[in-house]
Order: sequence, then C-alpha cells, then structure tokens
Amino acid sequence: METDGLFSLAQPDLSAPQHAAPAAGFGTPAADAPLPVRMRPAGIDELVGQQHLLAPGAPLRQLVTGSSPMSVILWGPPGTGKTTIAHLVAHATDRKFIAMSALTAGVKDVRAVIDTARNERRRGGPPTVLFIDEVHRFSKTQQDSLLAAVEDRTVTLLAATTENPYFSVISPLLSRCVLLTLQALEESDVRALIRRAITDQRGLGGAVTLADDAEDHLVRLAGGDVRKALTALEAAAGTAIAQGAEQIDLATAEQAVDVAAVRYDRDGDAHYDIISAFIKSMRGSDPDAALHWLARMIVAGEDPRFIARRIVIFASEDVGMADPQALLVATAAAQAVQLIGMPEAQLNLAQAVVHLATAPKSNSVTTAIGAAMTDVRAGRGGAVPAHLRDAHYSGARGLGHGRGYRYPHDDARGVVRQQYVPDDLVGTDYYRPTEHGAERAVGERVPRLRRIVRGLAGRAASATGADRAAGGAPGPDASQSSAASVSAGAPEPVASAAVVPVTDAPGAAGAPEASVAEVSVSEASGPAGAGSGSDEERSDVRGDAAGKEQP
Repeated sequence: METDGLFSLAQPDLSAPQHAAPAAGFGTPAADAPLPVRMRPAGIDELVGQQHLLAPGAPLRQLVTGSSPMSVILWGPPGTGKTTIAHLVAHATDRKFIAMSALTAGVKDVRAVIDTARNERRRGGPPTVLFIDEVHRFSKTQQDSLLAAVEDRTVTLLAATTENPYFSVISPLLSRCVLLTLQALEESDVRALIRRAITDQRGLGGAVTLADDAEDHLVRLAGGDVRKALTALEAAAGTAIAQGAEQIDLATAEQAVDVAAVRYDRDGDAHYDIISAFIKSMRGSDPDAALHWLARMIVAGEDPRFIARRIVIFASEDVGMADPQALLVATAAAQAVQLIGMPEAQLNLAQAVVHLATAPKSNSVTTAIGAAMTDVRAGRGGAVPAHLRDAHYSGARGLGHGRGYRYPHDDARGVVRQQYVPDDLVGTDYYRPTEHGAERAVGERVPRLRRIVRGLAGRAASATGADRAAGGAPGPDASQSSAASVSAGAPEPVASAAVVPVTDAPGAAGAPEASVAEVSVSEASGPAGAGSGSDEERSDVRGDAAGKEQP
C-alpha cells in the first residue's frame, strides 16, 4: 500500500482487541519532545478555552468520546487546539485513527485509506477516523475523493484548517460535516497554560520560575496562540538554565522572542478581514486604528499595490467632493509605490492614510453614480436629445443633429438653459451634495446651476428650504423636452465671442433666468481654494471644443 504523505497506514491486527494503535506522531510524546507537545492535554477535561464546544452533549465532546460518528471540520487560528483535539480522539476511542497531512498527501493516498477502511468494515473491524491537517490545502479533486466515504461513514472525517472553510472547502464536503469554530484563547487561558507548564512534570517540572513581567510579555506576544507561548517559554527556560538562573526574568523572555508573529494570510479570510477593518477605520475617521491595520498588512508582506488601490478607491468612495484633494493624495501615494517601492513607500501610504482618515467624509459621489446606474439598468434613459447629438459628419445637419444646441462658453456666466438628459429623466437629481468640508460650497452652487440649466430661476423665490437642500429640482417641466428645444431654423452654434441672449433659448418666454450675479463665471467653474468643480461642469459636452480642460 502507498504510504507517501501518511503518518501511518499500517493494517490493524484484527486478532488483537479492536483498539488500533494511534498513528505515528500521536502516541505518548518523548521526553525530548517540544514543550507544546509534552503539555498536550491527556483528556478532554484538561482542555483550556473553547468552553462553547465543551458542554455536555456538545459535538466536540461527542467526537472525543466516540459517542457519535459524525464528521467534523475544526476551524480556528493557530495554537487554539485543533491538533490537540485530534490527539484526544486518537487516544480516547476504540476506533482506528489515521492521520494525514494535506501538505504531502495526494488523491492516491486518500483512496488507499478509504479502501482499507471499507474492507475492514466488511470484515467487522473497527471504524476508521481519518484526520486531515491543513485540509484547505487539498485541491478540489482531493476533496471530491472524500465525499462518498464521508457520506456513507466509511470513514469519520476529522479535518483541521486555519482558513475560512466557506472559501477553502468545497460545499458538498462542508455540508457533510459539522463545522466547529475554535476561538483564539483568552489571555487568562494562555497564562494558565504557561503556569501549568512551569510546574507540571510533563513540562519544566519547577526547574525555573517565571517573573510576573516576563509572564506578561509571553502572554502578550502569544496573541492567543498557546503553541507560540509555550515555545517561547521553553526557549527562555533554556537560556535561564544555561546561565545558572533560577528565574526567567523579562530580559531573558525578551531575548527568547523579540518579534511577535503577525497572523495574516494573503490568500485567506484574514486578508479580507484586515482590509475591511482598514477601510472602516478610515471611514470612521480614526487615523490611529487605520495606521494599525496598515502596519499589520505591511509587516505581513501584503502587496503594497493592493493597499494603494484600496486607498485610491476610498478617496472617491468615502471622501469624494468633501475633500477633492484626497483623490490626488491617494493617487500620488499609489504612484510612489510604483516609483519608489518598499520599504520607503510605506511613508507615502501612511501619509495618504492619515489624510483620508482625517478628511471630511462624503459618499455623495458613490450614491450618485449608483442611482444613475440603477436607472440605466431599469431601462430609463431614451434617445440622446437631437441638439446634443454629434453634428460633425456628413448628413448630420439634414437629420437635425446639433440643431438648437447652445454653447455655454458663449454666455458670460458659462451656463445656459438647456436640456442635457433624455426626456424621461428631466428633473432627476442624482448628485446630492453634503454639508461636509469643501462640498458645502459645491452644495451652494449646484441648486443655482440647476435652476439656470432647467429654466427654473423664476420659481427660485418660492423654493422651500427643503427644495434647496435637495438641489432645488421640482418635477419635470414639459417646456424642457428635447422636442421643444429643437426649433425650426435654429442656427448651428458658431465659435464666436458674441453672447447669445438668454431669451433666445426655445421656450424661455415667461421664464426669466437668474441674474448674472447669481451664478458668476467663477462659480460655474469652481470656487477658488476649494477645488475645482467636476469636469462635467466645466467641459464642452461635445468633447471636441478646442482648449477643453482636463481633470
């Protein structure tokens, strides 16, 4: 039988009592085994933490005692007891226990175990528990090979993973197993295990003592990983004994472990959790928290381009027009990552993070484009109004394209009454400025621009405060339809400096527009010192006028 990737695949001796010897590595630990191995609990009652799984009748207790042959997936961060639970299962039941590592095992190994287990069941042998460590490293094909055997309980699967099984384990296998989530140990749990290891004969047996501040240091650096805590304790104890000391002091503990391991996996759920916390901290205007999550990603080796992309997205998604400079800062940081690289670019990323976290926030750009796309997907829109269509190709004039179009730059204010949306969207407001930061000035300008563009200036005096807050846009005005704006014989626009009178606009009779003082040229192009208005506010809608400004 193939044994590659298996700790043990030995055939059981069916003539002996039906209690198979545990797989290699799951027997009694040697005297020189690592401290975390020697200190593994001898029974389920010695388990520390995971109290939510240890109640009488709970799935974990049933698994260890063998009272239920259910298949289980153990999911939790390193050092929370997944392998320890496998050891308890190996020692506490009369089932045959086989351990396999997903790092080295293949489909052939899995099928060999299943075939052996099936043959033993037919001969009346003991049931088989198959433990697979790091099951998330199994390919889809390897996981598929387990389905039938788990389904008919040819084997009882006990799988361990540090990755979110909803991402890393195929759904059919996940649905055939009970998912038990192990939590990182509390500091009190880690402290209790350290103290047990100091005095227990399986551990240090009282050879040294541990100073309180040294204990605090080991607990803090462990971060809920008891294996890390015990490994550091063993290293510190070795140093102290070699120096003839009877106590592990803080200096010795610091010497044993000088850097805390960062729990992060670029391909796992921690990747998504940390970037989520990073974004939400900036959105919540907490620069300290945002810098912490940034540091976590940098120290763990996250791709700085990924961080930079998220920062650029955030600048428009959550800051937007409240601070138009935020996008420039974010883009500059992203360019710095490309030009300079790490580690120096961490300074550029940190500067951008602080700027964005402390900037005023507005999601008006996000909601505006979202609402516009919703309307488009719902079929709202219709044809491009004739006066906005391209009139530069042969035959366009005969089709009426561009007829009646008014060139805003020919007006002293840079704004004219004109319909720019399809007929069924007349009067629709997508952009609703907030009162935050620089967007306050934009919010004051947008209602006045809408009144001129939509020909509603005559109603401005009667507009309520609510109308102004919403952009001053009442319902659609029939006089603004594209049919009304294309008058017979209207001249094509010409590139001249002459000012087109406001009253020349079709349908303008009886609807006086706002005075030039109400919306000045400077207001139409953006307030000084507060960032320019959007490109749509400034540019010729035809996109071909000479000297068009770039964003």
